[in-house]
Amino acid sequence: MNDESDSATVGPPSPALAAGERVPPSLYFVVSAIFHYLGPAFAVLLFAHVAPTGVAWLRIASAALIFALWRRPWRYFAQQNAAVRWNIVALGAVLGGMNVCFYLAIDRLPLATVGAIEFLGPIALAWAGLHSRRNGVALAVAAAGVAMLTHVRFAGTAAGFAFAFANCALFMLYIVLGHRIARDGGGNGIDRLAAAMLVALLVVMPLGWREAAVAFSHPGLLAAGIGVGVSSSVIPYVCDQLAMARLPRATFALMLALLPATACVIGIVVLHQWPGPAELTGIALVIAGINLHRVAPR
Repeated sequence: MNDESDSATVGPPSPALAAGERVPPSLYFVVSAIFHYLGPAFAVLLFAHVAPTGVAWLRIASAALIFALWRRPWRYFAQQNAAVRWNIVALGAVLGGMNVCFYLAIDRLPLATVGAIEFLGPIALAWAGLHSRRNGVALAVAAAGVAMLTHVRFAGTAAGFAFAFANCALFMLYIVLGHRIARDGGGNGIDRLAAAMLVALLVVMPLGWREAAVAFSHPGLLAAGIGVGVSSSVIPYVCDQLAMARLPRATFALMLALLPATACVIGIVVLHQWPGPAELTGIALVIAGINLHRVAPR
């Protein structure tokens, strides 16, 4: 692939994006985690009425509409070279497939099991990018913390595990392609993400629009679908781009361990769900692993 730094850009980044690129990358993971775990809360409202592929369609369609209104990505796409366009199309195909596989998996398996299998991808990418024994220890410590936080239960159908591992593989591709489109700054990366989301909508259009149609006659279901899109695909993916633009891939993959740890903290603050010794140990291990890690030169 050609480097994307020679691609055309659409003007300078907005002041909001310029300010956003000065925020510590770790803060983006916290914001992403907060909304990442709000998404399933909205999805629960849909599952009793909408099939998993319909939920995926509503999530992607609402996110694509928001990005279209915000970024007008077709203008940006038209100005890019072939390499950038292919990266955008590839990311869009991955986003579409990943979201469909995720909802088909959690329809058949416990959410914690799907989340734990999904985390195998970042572990593999972080392991592949190791440059020191210290970072290897950091990865092992953080992975142990995630295992203690996710309460994995290996129960469910074979199809559920097939979709969960497919989601894991696609999540790895999302991280690889996401870094590729984030190379020259968060502003350009968000424009590329916005274009990719339109591609994702085209990918899932034949798979879920019939199942999603029921939501259009029920305002509550439609609002829940928009909530899933905002919470699971707009805010977290934008945060990812702003973090990916400044972090090596292996470091980004390791820092994804903050997501389940942040979810546990949210449970304490919002739901007054106090963690037990295993959860507290898991949070401590995640924090220790991330503090132990040292960013390698990009």
